[in-house]
Amino acid sequence: MSETPRRAAPADDAAHLLVVDDDRRIRALLSRFLSDQGYRVTIAGSAAEASACLRSLTFDLIVLDVMMPGENGFDFAARLRQESGEGAQVPILMLTAKTEADDRVRGFETGVDDYLGKPYEPRELALRIASILRRAQPRPTNGPATQVRFSDFCFDIDRGELRQRDEVVRLTDREREMLRLLAEHAGETVPREALAGSGAAGNERTVDVQVNRLRRKIERDPANPLHLQTARGAGYRLLVDR
Repeated sequence: MSETPRRAAPADDAAHLLVVDDDRRIRALLSRFLSDQGYRVTIAGSAAEASACLRSLTFDLIVLDVMMPGENGFDFAARLRQESGEGAQVPILMLTAKTEADDRVRGFETGVDDYLGKPYEPRELALRIASILRRAQPRPTNGPATQVRFSDFCFDIDRGELRQRDEVVRLTDREREMLRLLAEHAGETVPREALAGSGAAGNERTVDVQVNRLRRKIERDPANPLHLQTARGAGYRLLVDR
């Protein structure tokens, strides 16, 4: 009688994911699937459990449901982004049945990095997670980093790192990619379509939401931006000091 082959344990240096969902069956399915993809996985059934996990463990990404008892996913993500600990820097993939445009916009406003609706294709989930993790890592460089400066900010294009004086400014995955595109074409108008990227979340409204979030991070007066300016009817441009 043949034995069922055991799944290989994830490597010690594999990315560590926190799955937050109140549905026990979904938690089990996601844990099994993501473990099979080579990730280390910790599960939580509520925002309170997730907060406890974040206090004692380090994670590379959070897969977060919206509709949960107690604190919902939107409020949990917003609170996490306002905190000063390491958890505030962890990328978030919101995985939920709430897929209306207003829900996606609200998710991005709270600071999540990506948004995938249920039901979803497991392969798409795996690709989105891999993409977020890849973009969250500093880009390798073969020489001096290319940087742009504006006011007291410095953005390292190669590393995707934004600093205000000596402090690192936390960027979501989409904010980093948008700022990189704007910095690579500093002073030029970048079309809205290019800033939108690909996927269901790439539309004009979410571009506006993400630009407004960026402005709150880099502008003294976001309502009257000096650096991230609107090119009416065309897109946006980033004015730098060179």
